[in-house]
Amino acid sequence: MNDEPPIETPEPAPAAPPEPAMTPAQQAIERAEAAATRRRWISLAELVGVAGLIIAAISLWMSWADRRADVADKQAEQASESKTRTLVTITGTLSHDGDSMALADPAHPLKDVEVAFPDALGIAPQSGLLGPKIESSWFGSALLKLNDKVHQGRLPVMLTATWWDGDVKRTDRAIYEIGWVAGSRSLGVLGGRELHMRSLTLSDRNATPARLEAAWARLKPAG
Repeated sequence: MNDEPPIETPEPAPAAPPEPAMTPAQQAIERAEAAATRRRWISLAELVGVAGLIIAAISLWMSWADRRADVADKQAEQASESKTRTLVTITGTLSHDGDSMALADPAHPLKDVEVAFPDALGIAPQSGLLGPKIESSWFGSALLKLNDKVHQGRLPVMLTATWWDGDVKRTDRAIYEIGWVAGSRSLGVLGGRELHMRSLTLSDRNATPARLEAAWARLKPAG
């Protein structure tokens, strides 16, 4: 006879109550929320994509702008070097009495220098026959006739220099001022005064006939 107690079989756990069926309205709400979630993710992805495109466009533009700035800087540097290379600054070397002034530029072998005077003096443009120079005899008498009491002053002139740069003929034009003094004529010459040059100074690189006349209006001897 078996005295072992009978084995008790555990009762099965109660089944979970079935979820209530969703009403059509709830299903519509859930679908709408799911769709809204998907749209948010899509919008975020689109935003990230657009931001990436904007950053790439900005980077491309900055790179293009930097290259353009570099090109502009190089062109400006080359233009400046070219201008400096072709820029003429004329110096004058006076004869012992100041009646003649040889013209030169250490950086350029000047072929010719034409000297133009203010219209009031009635003098045609002059050039040195034996090299670039200015002679006081070209303008002295005409200048001194304007005022017989003025003993010194400055005369504006427009100098047009010509030289060869390799195979290229170049021209530079600027307004200079001739410093002058007037005194009695040398012994052996009867009466009157004579003019002697004393200096040559660069006045204006933007030389035009109108600017020459304006300089003359400012510097002419008061009469």
